[in-house]
Amino acid sequence: MTTDAHAPGKTTHDAEEDARNRDILIYVDGELVHKDEAKVSVYDSGFMLGDGMWEGMRLYDGEWAFFDEHMDRLFNSCKAVSLDIGKTPEEIRGILDRTAAANGMTSDAHCRLMITRGRKAKPFQHPGLSKWGPTIVAIIEHSRPSEDVQRRGVRLASVPQVRGLPHSQDPKFNSHSKLNCVIACLQAEQAGADEALMLDPHGFVNTTNACNFFIVRRGEVWTSTGDYCMNGVTRQKVIDLCRDNGIPVFEKNFSLYEAYGADEAFLTGTFGAQTPVASIDGKPIGTGRAGPVMMRIRSLYKELVARNRAEQQARRG
Repeated sequence: MTTDAHAPGKTTHDAEEDARNRDILIYVDGELVHKDEAKVSVYDSGFMLGDGMWEGMRLYDGEWAFFDEHMDRLFNSCKAVSLDIGKTPEEIRGILDRTAAANGMTSDAHCRLMITRGRKAKPFQHPGLSKWGPTIVAIIEHSRPSEDVQRRGVRLASVPQVRGLPHSQDPKFNSHSKLNCVIACLQAEQAGADEALMLDPHGFVNTTNACNFFIVRRGEVWTSTGDYCMNGVTRQKVIDLCRDNGIPVFEKNFSLYEAYGADEAFLTGTFGAQTPVASIDGKPIGTGRAGPVMMRIRSLYKELVARNRAEQQARRG
């Protein structure tokens, strides 16, 4: 049993080519500038130390999906590292809406919002050297997930790089410090796969380098305990949808043994929503394409996005 071969580099963040992105305007600390002119200082905490937090959000018909949940995660993360954003969630929304409007975007757009501790007085580590407040950048691109990736799925390779312990650097942080995941991604590519399947410190299956990971076995949906994984908004929505719609779902420890023998596997993330997994370590998963359980979840998720959009529109009048 084999899956279709495809070129390396088919990741969950692959998007359909869109020429309009050549001339987008990017928000940088209060100004909208052409992407070729969008710059931050080499003294910026994010550039120098990875000292910052980010959020990824998708725009659907004029509304940022699950905006409240994304802001909860962002503000909780910044509070945990004593990073004062200096703005309210509604002010952040104003930044995103202004940037999207300036680019003529109402749907099929993805935002990377980045908050760093700001410019430093000297090129050293201490947070107190960031004296001028945070740096805020919003990159919003015209972006639709690649149909090829959604059709073929991604190939995963289990890698030696693990998701760390919370007292080292809590994996729940969407921090600019992503070297751990970059190393995992490199290890997967060197193994001939598209993305890395990362284990937790005890050897149980956890996440990929970029997304959260689910398997389906005998009609049951399994994902990690959540102790070492990204604090995923889409992950939680999928768990909630399963619980609300009679799909057995379990947050539990499981090994590569169970993952290899899964009937289906898929990834969750804000950009791709749900993306099928074709293989793990060269072993085909199910048919190597999207399975019936994932497709049902995808349908339920689209309905949830539509309800969330309507609720936000009603709330804002």
